[in-house]
Amino acid sequence: MFLWWFTTGAILYLDGLPRRTFRWSMVAVTVALFAALQILWETRNDTSVWGAYIAFGCAIIAWGWNEMAFLMGYITGPRRTPCPPGISGFDRLRCATETVIWHEIAIAATALAVFIVTADGANRVGFNAFAILWILRLSAKINVFLGVRNLSEEFLPKHLRYLETYFHRRETLNAVFPISITGATLLAGVLAVRMLDPAASAFDATAAALLMTLTLLALLEHWLMVLPVSATILWKWGLASHHEPEPVPDPGPPGTLPTVVAFPKQTLQSASTTVPRRRS
Repeated sequence: MFLWWFTTGAILYLDGLPRRTFRWSMVAVTVALFAALQILWETRNDTSVWGAYIAFGCAIIAWGWNEMAFLMGYITGPRRTPCPPGISGFDRLRCATETVIWHEIAIAATALAVFIVTADGANRVGFNAFAILWILRLSAKINVFLGVRNLSEEFLPKHLRYLETYFHRRETLNAVFPISITGATLLAGVLAVRMLDPAASAFDATAAALLMTLTLLALLEHWLMVLPVSATILWKWGLASHHEPEPVPDPGPPGTLPTVVAFPKQTLQSASTTVPRRRS
């Protein structure tokens, strides 16, 4: 649970930093991705408790690479503009898909890589964890597209704000939300049964516990989309880098009035004054 919370907050913090830092963040996380794939391959037959934990952690790293590549704007989609006004139905779905299709392809490619390095082993925790993350995140995206109460648009960095125009806010539940909740709840229940099975080995029980926890956290994320509480309370520290600085006065030469050199989002009224002409 801590790993999920901390990595999510760290990614949010990094993608809120100045864009000049993005390349170094991506270099670091790409090195971590290849290291994670190598470790998954080396531990593919490790059925110890630690083997389950290591594989699970590697899956989180692989998933984090995709999230960071998306939020930093490196892998998104061919459409990087707001939703055209007046469209609905299939046209809106097509436009929304074009904003994230490369990201979805990258996730599929990463899932394939994780599957390949673990396919002939007994330790499938890494692939199973990645698959759960993928399926339930796709479910969350569909729900946000169809409409939920809390869109959590605060998580989007400035360069991805155009995605807000594809979201839909509504007070009532959309048709897919109950299906998502039911499916995730059933999956968590199945994993709980496996975890509590007296005949389960220590590895199997640990694997089931890790996957169940991940599913429950994804289930929590789904509920936060419709409950009267914002998910931002969980990652206030990660969102600190998204806040724009307040205007900083420039003192200027001695004897002059300060001028504002940084501007907030709101339009500022002119601070200059004009001396009226005298009528002759």
